[in-house]
Amino acid sequence: MLHICEICVIIHILSMSGRATMSAAARQRGALRKRHFSLFHMSLLYPSSSPVPSPDEPTPGSAAAALSPVAAPAEETGPSLEEMRAAAAGIVERLQRAGHTAYFAGGCVRDHLLGVPAKDFDIATSARPEQVQKLFPRVTDVQGASFGVVRVIENRMHFEVATFRRDGEYRDGRRPETVTYSSAEEDAQRRDFTINGLFFDPVRDEVIDFVGGREDLAAGVIRAIGNPADRFAEDRLRLMRAVRFACTLLRRNRTFVIEPETLAAIREAAPHIAGISAERKRDELSKILTGPRPEIGLDLMDATGLLKAVLPEIDALHGVEQPPQFHPEGDVYTHVRLMLKHLRNAPLVLALSVLLHDVGKPATFAIDETGRIRFSNHETVGAEMAEVILRNLRYSNDIIEQVVVCVRWHMAFKDVKKMKESTLKKFMRRPTFPIELELHRVDCLGCHADLQFYDFLKSRNYSAEEISPPRLITGHDLIGMGIPPGKQLRSILEAVEEAQLSGTVQTHVEAMALARKLASGE
Repeated sequence: MLHICEICVIIHILSMSGRATMSAAARQRGALRKRHFSLFHMSLLYPSSSPVPSPDEPTPGSAAAALSPVAAPAEETGPSLEEMRAAAAGIVERLQRAGHTAYFAGGCVRDHLLGVPAKDFDIATSARPEQVQKLFPRVTDVQGASFGVVRVIENRMHFEVATFRRDGEYRDGRRPETVTYSSAEEDAQRRDFTINGLFFDPVRDEVIDFVGGREDLAAGVIRAIGNPADRFAEDRLRLMRAVRFACTLLRRNRTFVIEPETLAAIREAAPHIAGISAERKRDELSKILTGPRPEIGLDLMDATGLLKAVLPEIDALHGVEQPPQFHPEGDVYTHVRLMLKHLRNAPLVLALSVLLHDVGKPATFAIDETGRIRFSNHETVGAEMAEVILRNLRYSNDIIEQVVVCVRWHMAFKDVKKMKESTLKKFMRRPTFPIELELHRVDCLGCHADLQFYDFLKSRNYSAEEISPPRLITGHDLIGMGIPPGKQLRSILEAVEEAQLSGTVQTHVEAMALARKLASGE
């Protein structure tokens, strides 16, 4: 089966070659793509490696249609988790044989105890950087040695090896001015949260806990180590990290809670998050929104004041009333929160589109002469606001462009039943359509729950070739008829495409006849 992008490339090549005459190979490919177009769209939104729920019983955050069963081409993969763990354990063992204390540290220990696959393995040791360099033939990033950190390469895998240390004064709210080499216990005390202050000895298969992290992990609690105010003053990003851990870590399918003193310290320090770089805030926000419970993340950011400090435009959605006949759930903030509740590990563009789709409503709020609340052009205003917000957070141009399109066109779904067939096909072939369709689904579920337009679109069983067919004529054909390049030529090509998509023109001969008629002004 061809991917939709491959189909677009084929069409482009054919259109450039004069008449769109398919080769035998292309015809063979065409025979293999008699699949519903929605399958191509959904495969873009949810990769084939993701578990696919039944389309008849969509779960929160599910795709709108089943994915294609055809396997994607095999891709080169990196080392397995077992290979990474074995290599990291080998580094620990070599350090211990040389007389040093060495453990796995931080997130990999936490994830191991939660039964979650680790993303990487960090190692903490009593060995100093120069001693690590002597033990291992390949050590990089030695510039980090001033902070006691180097990177060891084993079997083409990179592992961060850090010397146990005690941090000096923090002046920039991110890094210590100095570090002093110390013990494992003192190293644990400088870390952010108890659940991240654990060590694990893979040689002895033993957890080392100086901070009560194992107990908090079992109870599902996020607790700062020592004085919470001190921990947050050291690195202000920890304010958002606390929220992120609380809404993304799961214990028995439940999120974690932030213990009261830590929560109070976050509220107190929330305004200081402004001093953190946009890129670091962006990364934490993305992890919150694409996790298993983004609505919990929104709740915590709201309750702590972080929402007002990081995303004042979303905080402004509070109290913005909506017409109850369409939004029985309440104000705009409540609507967005309910939409987020229907997302589970969603793609970033979809999550950002949900968060920002109604951001233009406060600025466009009005009550008409009948007393009805209206938000005229809120989608246009919201798209402009979304672009500014995302640029300020340093998102990539690609992410911004997709989100802006989703926000700008999210109201168009109410008109799909009125669209001409040609217009509907062009609407559905847009690159962002799968995300827009899922946005529309959760938009409905977050208010009136009427999925009639979503169901209507699902029922349009267009093949990929029907929705984006090869051109029947090209600009070269029209130039050969004596029509010069320019506005008239473009207009005729568009009219012929409209006729082709609506089914009134189906062959090159019919398309040329229509073009001559249009050129003559008939």
